[in-house]
Amino acid sequence: MLSIIICTYNREKYLYNCLKSIAENNFSFDKYEIVLINNNSTDNTENECKRFQNDFPQLKFCYFVEKNQGLSFARNRGIDEAKGEVLVYVDDDAKVNDIYLKTIDDFFNENPKAMAVGGAIFPIYETEEPTWMSHYTRILITAYKNEGNKIIELKGNKFPSGGNAAYRKEVFEKIGKFNTELGRKGTSLIGAEEKDIFDNIKALKMPVYYLPNMILYHIIPPTKLTKEYFNNLTLSMGISERLRTLNISKSAYIERLFFEKIKWTASILLFFIFLIKLQPQKGTKLLLFRWNVTKGLLCKNF
Repeated sequence: MLSIIICTYNREKYLYNCLKSIAENNFSFDKYEIVLINNNSTDNTENECKRFQNDFPQLKFCYFVEKNQGLSFARNRGIDEAKGEVLVYVDDDAKVNDIYLKTIDDFFNENPKAMAVGGAIFPIYETEEPTWMSHYTRILITAYKNEGNKIIELKGNKFPSGGNAAYRKEVFEKIGKFNTELGRKGTSLIGAEEKDIFDNIKALKMPVYYLPNMILYHIIPPTKLTKEYFNNLTLSMGISERLRTLNISKSAYIERLFFEKIKWTASILLFFIFLIKLQPQKGTKLLLFRWNVTKGLLCKNF
């Protein structure tokens, strides 16, 4: 059985449609459950969940409130409450395609050695995409992911987005749960808990795959396209990486600083490429991205 885990915090605008897209999948209700973890929402989240339950009474819907604030706490609560052998995490501000559940279920049934999978993520903008958006900032802002139209094993530094990922439950029995020192808490944009999990998975040589038909459509509101959000997100990325690597070891942190130098070289090169293409906004945004990440990596006062 699949357990679809949705961790939510103040997303009443999107939550019902997220749940509805799952319920309308071409997949038998007796093959899955939805586990909804409300992480102290202060909006109309609870009523939206009740509305969904009333509209789809035949579906097993389990509702819990996690009092410890933070996405990692909510994700871990989902692990504890889930009854399925496969745990599927879906972001609360997204919708899935109509063969989403079947794609995941078929793959795990046909590939017993597979331990985790992730899928494609395509943004749906509530407004137009800004002119400064490039392939690189699109991945940053929208979690855009497209590894092509074939099933592939994700090797090296590639890993799924945590908002569109599925795991065999036994994975967490072997590597432990999400690090509660990492991950978003309320309005904080600290992350890296997903990368931390997949680093642990790959350290034990557990195969991780990309499924092109496991599609999530991520809703992007205007608030995520502002200068303030961009600066906050990119600075938080640097802070997250500092916390994550220092949690491993001081040498891991130093190694991450070394790779930051390489990333700077690539960013400067891309800036000049965009300049030649008469797209200076895209190049400037990349340099700002790198600056904020580096600042977060180096400064202890954030």
